[in-house]
Amino acid sequence: MIELQQVCRHFQVGDQMVHALDHVDLTIESGEFISIMGPSGSGKSTLLNILGLLDRPTQGSYRLNGADVAKLDDSMLADQRQKHIGFVFQSFHLIPRLNAVENVELPMVLAGVSVASRRKRARQVLESMGLGKRLDHRPDQLSGGERQRVAIGRAIVMNPRVVLADEPTGNLDSHSSSEVIEILHRLNRDGLSLLVVTHDPEIGGQAHRRLAMRDGRIIRDADSRSP
Repeated sequence: MIELQQVCRHFQVGDQMVHALDHVDLTIESGEFISIMGPSGSGKSTLLNILGLLDRPTQGSYRLNGADVAKLDDSMLADQRQKHIGFVFQSFHLIPRLNAVENVELPMVLAGVSVASRRKRARQVLESMGLGKRLDHRPDQLSGGERQRVAIGRAIVMNPRVVLADEPTGNLDSHSSSEVIEILHRLNRDGLSLLVVTHDPEIGGQAHRRLAMRDGRIIRDADSRSP
């Protein structure tokens, strides 16, 4: 499904070259649940941005479903993101003036889905998140956990094959965090590939496969399912 080969990402900062990713090799199969951990500056978010087609590698190849997406132009990358990838962020990134249903509808608006179809689909997704009674509430009328569930709904409403979550519980209390992680587990059990960047070892330890990063490299790749 996803294959990175010798991927590097370099940034020029003043007179210094920063090697955010340094010759990363990574293969991700359909349906995997992977956590990515490491200290700040280790390359976790850069890796997620590359995987999510929000950034391009300086060198190396990235194959998504067999196609080398590193060579696509911006419009083609946007099309691939829309079809295959969902995003969940620590800060939710919901539109304040829109209610829960309208926030979840946004990807479908961009995809040209009809009003009736997208409204029905958004309501179904939010009800599956336990938010059936909060459909008309704006983000400032929702708790942190509810906002993150709306964000997850927006991430999956287009039926992506993979969801990338960057510190999805970073702004939540322990109870809300547990609810969000259980939803992510459920989505993974239903066949969705899930990659979670986290500083929380308890959450990281729940993944089937655990990557550890340091200085732009993957220094450990442990699979709990291996005999």
